[in-house]
Amino acid sequence: MRRIGLVLAVCFTLAPLAAEAQRPASLPRVGFLGMDSQMQAEWLVEFRDGLRALGYEEGRTIAIEYRWAEGRFDRLPELAAELVALKVNVIVTAAPPSVRAAQRATSTIPIVITAHDPVGLGFVQSLAHPGGNITGVAFQDAELSTKRLDLLRESVPRLTRLAVLWHKEGSGTGSVQAVEASARGLGLQVLVLEIREPQDFANAIASAKSWGAQGLVQLASPFITRHRAILLDLLTANQLPATCEMRRYVAEGCLMTYSASLKALFRRMAYFVDRILKGARPADLPIEQPREFEFVINLRTAKALGLTIPPSVLGRADQIIE
Repeated sequence: MRRIGLVLAVCFTLAPLAAEAQRPASLPRVGFLGMDSQMQAEWLVEFRDGLRALGYEEGRTIAIEYRWAEGRFDRLPELAAELVALKVNVIVTAAPPSVRAAQRATSTIPIVITAHDPVGLGFVQSLAHPGGNITGVAFQDAELSTKRLDLLRESVPRLTRLAVLWHKEGSGTGSVQAVEASARGLGLQVLVLEIREPQDFANAIASAKSWGAQGLVQLASPFITRHRAILLDLLTANQLPATCEMRRYVAEGCLMTYSASLKALFRRMAYFVDRILKGARPADLPIEQPREFEFVINLRTAKALGLTIPPSVLGRADQIIE
């Protein structure tokens, strides 16, 4: 899977270069500010397919300028500034750190986003009336995380102590507080663990186990996603059932997820780009919320953990990995 992601990322890097010399200078230009070429490769396919379905052909009727931070959050402001200097017609980006960088780089170039809680994070005034130069699609990770908690509790009958793993450049304190409140409402004790550096994962999981955690909720975070292999290895080694932020984690060993379909969200961003290129103002385009969700369970992981997932839970899954 990692090799496939790398090949895709290389293709995305080289394809625009090959078309550069052929495209007319007057083509509308989209700036794509990416967090990680490998991590976002499969979603970028959906965005490009969305543009194609709307009649755009990269290199012929539209140009895309790619800038990748490759997990270096500190590079995002510089990369956003490069796109602004190129005078692109619209900037497309996903995840709070890159949205924040784009927002600080320009108040005039339209920005199309996929991110969680854009109102709470100060990106827009409201979902219905964004009010500035930002629009797009958004999900509420606080709501998704509490749903993940409910499903985890149904699947782990002995669950009384819950660990919550988060990173400040991800869901933020709003999601932490929502999960804490929901867990306590279910009679669970909660241990919140913040990750700042890759080396923090080992200490966090060790703390969770020594405290007696019987399950873990991982909150949305591009940082954790980039370093998810470390987390997944630790969860396996410590026999700790977890619910993670997206399908990718479950395919690689996390027990389960309930999430918005990121493929669908990235494809939908193409609609907003099309509207803006045809003259619409971001302030007049309401932020949309997800229409497609994914509940995925890894039964191999459940078996390794000695868990029997109840039929009532299995029956609701969109995908079961066996």
